[in-house]
Amino acid sequence: MNRRTGRGNRLGLALVGLVLTILGVLALIRAAIAPPGTPVVYGGGTGPFFAAASPWIWWAVALVSIVVALLGLRWLIVQGLGQAPRALRLESGPGGVTDVSAGGVAHAVAADLASSPAVLRAGADLAGTDRRPEVRLRLVTDEQAPMRTLTDHLAGVTLPRMRSALETDRVPTVARVTLEPPQASPHRVLR
Repeated sequence: MNRRTGRGNRLGLALVGLVLTILGVLALIRAAIAPPGTPVVYGGGTGPFFAAASPWIWWAVALVSIVVALLGLRWLIVQGLGQAPRALRLESGPGGVTDVSAGGVAHAVAADLASSPAVLRAGADLAGTDRRPEVRLRLVTDEQAPMRTLTDHLAGVTLPRMRSALETDRVPTVARVTLEPPQASPHRVLR
């Protein structure tokens, strides 16, 4: 997630939280000052309004509900999409600029993973920014292979090479491992 999307998320969630807090405080105040037995939310003005309103009010309520639902769905979809960089700037100075293709780095990481005897299929994606790259790994491994083989390969080969290629000491990495029977995938596939 890039910095702009994160700021928008925080602002949007803060506004929703503020509105809900204000509504909750108003309901508590009304409950505190209302005589016992009086409904807190249902007031004398809203019931007759909705009862006397023509059917258009329900169309307006439905339209607003649909718009809110679509905005919520868009927000959820944006959360699921990683903001994948196209290139990572490794060096910038008077001597020039060094950029590497994010797809090339991801392909190299997947190739490193696929070289492990425990891995049947491997894939990788880069996300984050130039200064804080993140890696998401997808691995399909033989369910009979020892997990130690996979973790040793990740810790000893793949992650050190990736940190070296990206010229950074720390690269947050998430690995999703799927287990399959060995006969289901007789050969390795690199994605």
